[in-house]
Amino acid sequence: MTASPWLHRWLIPRLTALSGNTYLASIRAGMVSVVPLTILGGLFMVVAYLPIPGWEARVAPHLPLLQVPVTATFGLLGLFACLAIGYDLGGRLKQEAILSATQSALVFLLIQMEMKDQTLVMDGLGSKGLFTAILIALATVRLQKAFSDANWVIRLPATVPKVVSDTFVSLIPTVFLVVAFWVLRFVLGLDLNAGVQALFKPLVFALNTLPGILVYAFLVTMLWSVGINGDNTLDAFVAPIFLQYLAENVEAVGRGQPMPYVTANGFFSTFVNVGGTGATLGLALILALSRDPVYRRVSRLSLPTQVFQINEPIFFGIPIVLNPWFMVPYVANALLLTTATYCLMDWGWIRKPFVNVPWTTPPVIGQYLATGGDWRAAVWGVVSLLLAMAVYWPFARAAERQRAAGALPVPEPIPADPRPDPGPDHRPIP
Repeated sequence: MTASPWLHRWLIPRLTALSGNTYLASIRAGMVSVVPLTILGGLFMVVAYLPIPGWEARVAPHLPLLQVPVTATFGLLGLFACLAIGYDLGGRLKQEAILSATQSALVFLLIQMEMKDQTLVMDGLGSKGLFTAILIALATVRLQKAFSDANWVIRLPATVPKVVSDTFVSLIPTVFLVVAFWVLRFVLGLDLNAGVQALFKPLVFALNTLPGILVYAFLVTMLWSVGINGDNTLDAFVAPIFLQYLAENVEAVGRGQPMPYVTANGFFSTFVNVGGTGATLGLALILALSRDPVYRRVSRLSLPTQVFQINEPIFFGIPIVLNPWFMVPYVANALLLTTATYCLMDWGWIRKPFVNVPWTTPPVIGQYLATGGDWRAAVWGVVSLLLAMAVYWPFARAAERQRAAGALPVPEPIPADPRPDPGPDHRPIP
């Protein structure tokens, strides 16, 4: 099956450009950089709430101590994200990256201060300030770049050490940024956090609904189906939301309250992407015993990586890209597992995710850890894999028959779409 000229000439180039956009790439890189912090905080959450009879009473005296690393990570997510995005974007725009990061953090902290006692509002430094942090980082570095391009900076003689001259180069834009945001926050009295939250509220609400997360699952898999990294293309928009959900679930668990969000970080990457986006581990297990030598060889080669959620070998080797025999079950599996997992969590049959696990964690283990040790989630991991195999089975057998009849030649493997600027954000956020 050949895609239409419109798809190749118009849609795919534009979506590829969007995926490689400098500002979106910086957001992805910044969000990836805070993931280890959430994993660290999650480890302490696991220790604090191990699903062992009598553990709660035993650990109760030490609970405040165990909560300290959780607060130091999840409670400062906004600040860390602002620093990381500012640093990455500064480097991409050929600015002094460390100064870009400090400028971003300075402005972000400024608008989190109370007028009366001039103390920081801690809620704004955490997940509730994530969107503000992102916008502040983008705006401050872009303004820094504008001042530099216009030469509205103080430049010292070349004999002055670079570390000193760079500081003076950043002085005028820093003063401008501080004064501008000081006027907005304290002179005009604008609550920037509240304004940003209101702006993104419809998207934040939608992604925790079944229709909203189904639209997301459909878009991710459809983009992958035409050769575009669907996770990377959309992560800049959705990763802050999923991370905010996770942080609020962590906060709820710490307070002994019901977790508010089903689709927190880990829902899609762990429960839907079983062995990779589209649950392709199921396809690899079926084709590993295929009568067709090409399918069999590709599947067996991909199995070791798919155990760790890396499915590019089978995705581009079969291929699934632009191949209707496998595109249909690929998308269908994502929609099926999204719907089933959402309902099971919403009904309370499986615990909602509140522990951030690395995206490379093998299936079943990942579901168990993401829910803080819920054995029912591990069982659902096994069932999910069986369901994925059931969906792929008739399509795989039909493709084998077509191959045997010579009606479906296997095309040359389609190479992955090259990223214009590969970096630490080349994989989707877990």
